[in-house]
Amino acid sequence: MAHFRYRAISRDGKSRDGSIEAEGLELASRQLRGQGLTLLSLEPGIAAAAASPGRAVRRQDVLSTTSELAVLLRAGLPLDRALKVLIDMASEPALAALLQDLLAAVKGGKSLSQALLPHEEAFGSFYINMVRSGEASGQLSAVLDRLVEYLENARANRDSVISALIYPAILLVVSVLSIVLMLGFVVPQFESLFEDMGEALPPLTAMVIGAADFIADFGWLLLLLLVAGGLWLRRWLGTEQGQASKDARLLRLPLAGGIVFKFEVSKFARTVGTLLGNGVSLLKAISIAIDTVDNRVIRQALQVLPPAVKSGKRMSVALDETGLFTPMVIQMTRVGEESGSLDKMMLELAKVFDGHVQAGVKRGLTLLEPVLILGMGFLIAVIIIAILMGILSVNDLAI
Repeated sequence: MAHFRYRAISRDGKSRDGSIEAEGLELASRQLRGQGLTLLSLEPGIAAAAASPGRAVRRQDVLSTTSELAVLLRAGLPLDRALKVLIDMASEPALAALLQDLLAAVKGGKSLSQALLPHEEAFGSFYINMVRSGEASGQLSAVLDRLVEYLENARANRDSVISALIYPAILLVVSVLSIVLMLGFVVPQFESLFEDMGEALPPLTAMVIGAADFIADFGWLLLLLLVAGGLWLRRWLGTEQGQASKDARLLRLPLAGGIVFKFEVSKFARTVGTLLGNGVSLLKAISIAIDTVDNRVIRQALQVLPPAVKSGKRMSVALDETGLFTPMVIQMTRVGEESGSLDKMMLELAKVFDGHVQAGVKRGLTLLEPVLILGMGFLIAVIIIAILMGILSVNDLAI
């Protein structure tokens, strides 16, 4: 079905903007007139699949839109006028279509949080509940400012981890390619020199030449196996069992496991603290925060919290009983419960763990980079030494 955008006047004289799906322009016009609307304009719009917020609207779009909306509301603009300004500013068609839907819903009498519900895939339940709390308290612009701060912190943490891993990844690829090029193109140039030596060839030289011959003869098969293995691993990781196994193995890694644990707990604690600070109930805040945790092992351990809190048990006691969480997590949660400032303690815990994550990533890279460089240098040195030993052996036989 085709997608159309319209502007019309309703029976009560109010202007309405929105979208509709129909088999054609004439059918869309009939449907709208049947709803008692007087059409001002009706034109083809963005297809529903293309405008789907879950696919097309990026996190950066959500962050910038939230920041701009907070500024406009703080300047005194009503919500519908602010949304119109954002539509005019939108550079992405999918974002403009989403904002048009929000504007149509708000003009239809819905609150912003209700208008966001159909777009939960793009914004998330945390975002919608924060907006709902801002509407209830009458401080929507202030809550949007807190949302911007939360989204910027989350993006900064995610980007810092990703950026930190780019250089080691490039270094690893360069190392592998360098060794393959040495064995595949450099070593074969000397093979004709060593052909007549037979068993007199030094063992190290014979081993390197054997590796070069293997790459020359079966390199295509090795590459095929690597691609097939990568595709199988990707498919396996796409299953629930594969993801659970990967998450469990990550937590058991010597250095990376602690970083992953603190990164996930930091997201959970920041979400709980932010929601509690904006008047959301503890049970609701915990349920929303659990969904922000990506590691399945930690998420499964946190699933004990909603029924425990519902039955009257303290959150710190339930966390302690899982046996997974560190004393710092348990003690800071307990202090927050006893002092009546759980929201502040959760935000403090998130801040502490964010610092630990950044320090851990830097420490890990400090160790990883020289290991990769030394490993590549060692293997290339072995290849060069093997060739030199072969050349010296040839000279000895010639003498």
